[in-house]
Amino acid sequence: MAKRMGIRIRRLAAVLALAASANASAELVVIVSARNPAPLLSSDQVAAIFLGQARRFPDGAQAEALDQRLGSHERNQFYAQVAGKTPALLKAHWSKLVFTGRGQPPREAADGAAVRRMVADNPSLIGYIDRAALDASVRPVLVLR
Repeated sequence: MAKRMGIRIRRLAAVLALAASANASAELVVIVSARNPAPLLSSDQVAAIFLGQARRFPDGAQAEALDQRLGSHERNQFYAQVAGKTPALLKAHWSKLVFTGRGQPPREAADGAAVRRMVADNPSLIGYIDRAALDASVRPVLVLR
């Protein structure tokens, strides 16, 4: 029991540390192609797509999440803010879904520029980038503060 409580406290501390570092970081935006008619999304809707719980945008169109590379600051910040998950918790989440055959983690792109290019070219994709990297090829559907 005490061991489990210690693990929970460490996890909570890690999430809080990630959230604190996120506040000192650049502002992230969740983006879709400029050709995608999806409305603004809530954090819960975005989390559901990125955690494999939803495969469609609210209008019914297919949604495919695109992550930044494993270990990147942007990825860690994104999951801490949207899903409240540390990298370890996220790995455990996907391990369980893959093992049970209920899902596969999102594809990865090398960096924010690659995410923006790929999302701009495919209206089904949804990704996240630094707000400063926005251009007319994509549009934000959620701003993370």
